[in-house]
Amino acid sequence: MRDILEKLEARRDAARLGGGAKRIEAQHAKGKLTARERIELMLDHGSFEEFDMFVQHRCVDFGMDKQEKPPGDGVVTGWGTINGRKVFVFAKDFTVLGGSLSETHAQKVGKVQEMALRMRAPIIGLYDSGGARIQEGVASLAGYADIFKRNVTASGVIPQISVIMGPCAGGDVYSPAMTDFIFMVRDTSYMYVTGPDVVKTVTNEIVTHEELGGASVHTTKSSISDGAFDNDVEALLQVRRLVDFLPANNMEGAPEWPSSDDPLRVEESLDTLVPDNANQPYDMKELILKVIDEGDFFELSEKYAANIITGFGRIEGRTVGFVANQPMVMAGVLDSDASRKAARFVRFCNAFEIPIVTFVDVPGFLPGTAQEYGGLIKHGAKLLFAYSQCTVPLVTCITRKAFGGAYDVMASKHIGADVNYAWPTAQIAVMGAKGAVEIIFRGGTPEEIAEQTKQYEDRFLSPFVAAERGYIDEVIMPHSTRRRISRALAMLRTKEVERPWRKHDNMPL
Repeated sequence: MRDILEKLEARRDAARLGGGAKRIEAQHAKGKLTARERIELMLDHGSFEEFDMFVQHRCVDFGMDKQEKPPGDGVVTGWGTINGRKVFVFAKDFTVLGGSLSETHAQKVGKVQEMALRMRAPIIGLYDSGGARIQEGVASLAGYADIFKRNVTASGVIPQISVIMGPCAGGDVYSPAMTDFIFMVRDTSYMYVTGPDVVKTVTNEIVTHEELGGASVHTTKSSISDGAFDNDVEALLQVRRLVDFLPANNMEGAPEWPSSDDPLRVEESLDTLVPDNANQPYDMKELILKVIDEGDFFELSEKYAANIITGFGRIEGRTVGFVANQPMVMAGVLDSDASRKAARFVRFCNAFEIPIVTFVDVPGFLPGTAQEYGGLIKHGAKLLFAYSQCTVPLVTCITRKAFGGAYDVMASKHIGADVNYAWPTAQIAVMGAKGAVEIIFRGGTPEEIAEQTKQYEDRFLSPFVAAERGYIDEVIMPHSTRRRISRALAMLRTKEVERPWRKHDNMPL
């Protein structure tokens, strides 16, 4: 019996070595951890239970039958816990055949996807792979398609997180693209459908890996990635932090953690947050940080469409999604990018029963041919559609400007928000006073324009016209914002909404 146990342990040790000591050293030399090191760092210590450690590929073409068959076949799969909560994980092992995807490799990933769905627990994929294993041809392509199909089945049922920690090319990019969150590591990770060599051959364009699909590109230009971190360690620790904000599935509801932050806390400094000059910017993040528990805010897509803020915080220990216009960037105006970014976030929150708080200071939609030609109408409609579709608690607070159609789109009472507050500084109107008067009294003298502008400001540029009609539930003191939102969310915990049956909606994609 002892001999058998020793042989088992020897096989396990060989499997844990992956592609061998030399390849592990090469991985470390690039500033990257191995697949198993990443898993151990991300999960609670000692909680990882591995599946299919001894699986090997079955390919015999193009000399594969003569090569060594490392156990595991380039991917480590299993489950563990993050702060005691169950998660499933797969990590591509670049030290084994470049982490390339084979038929058996795909079967391992598919098995853990199926288990995560059956157990209704989040799944996290750590990507470091050269793409499909070319020697296996269509078998590897079929493996990708099986994984893609499972991504779609799990969408909206369990949270799916992808962390790009090395190369991620070709078919490998589409699975992360269908997950809920994608994070990258600066300087060591990149994503693209076709690499620089293929680009040069087809289009004659010379481009580097970083310029084509690095973290800087995907966090600022393409919006593919929700965030980028400096190294593997930081990325994995931030994933642990994100998981703490997320429910295990679409039935569990937002998680709750103990909090010592008084939900009735008053923030006197908020009374002076909005400047007297209506055209002067201020930082909306300050409001978010002062409203949430202990200032703990997990922002998503911080570098992309920074004119709108999205992310998770907690109130009374319970996860809340925050959407807020940012006056510091483009005056907080809504454009195509901001609309898509916010719509994506709102839909995630609604799918997983996470309440949404919206802070509004929006002068309207961004005008111009570039926006119109780029489909601003349809992109803006995505955000309108996402909010209108929500069945989760919606609390809205207008801090300053809420002009034109953007007022409607930003979780107004008319599209389904449950509780709508406004600060005394709020201005709710079709447009700014000067523009409105110049249209209404076209051709008037400067003195008449000035007089009518003052009248328009007095009549419409306040929250009280909307409050008179019940579109605003209460005009509140800024310093009481946390208390008001906290109590509104507590009241809304039992919210129920019935929708007519349909196979699915037809969102304006």
